[in-house]
Amino acid sequence: MATVTVEINGRPYAVGCADGQEDRVRTLAGQFDAHVRQVAGEVGHVGDLRLFLMAGLLLADELHEAKMAVPPPPAAAPVAINGAGAEAGVAEALNAVAARLEKIVLSL
Repeated sequence: MATVTVEINGRPYAVGCADGQEDRVRTLAGQFDAHVRQVAGEVGHVGDLRLFLMAGLLLADELHEAKMAVPPPPAAAPVAINGAGAEAGVAEALNAVAARLEKIVLSL
């Protein structure tokens, strides 16, 4: 397992990820950081936990809108092997970020 240091709202965070997923985690962290900074610019500094929560909700809203805009694939469509591996990598990265956020919450 690899460890990547990402910067969110000017603070470094070490995130564990599967080997080979480092660039993907950095990309996801960059997108999350942009949302955190957007929220911070709109509401001011209200604490990292609240900023992260609001940014997470914005991302969830974007994901929901994207899912609503794209029709689901036919039920009989086969799943590509490469797609399954990519989804597993993304899921693992998200689980690592969630675990890190839980640690932050517990330390407050």
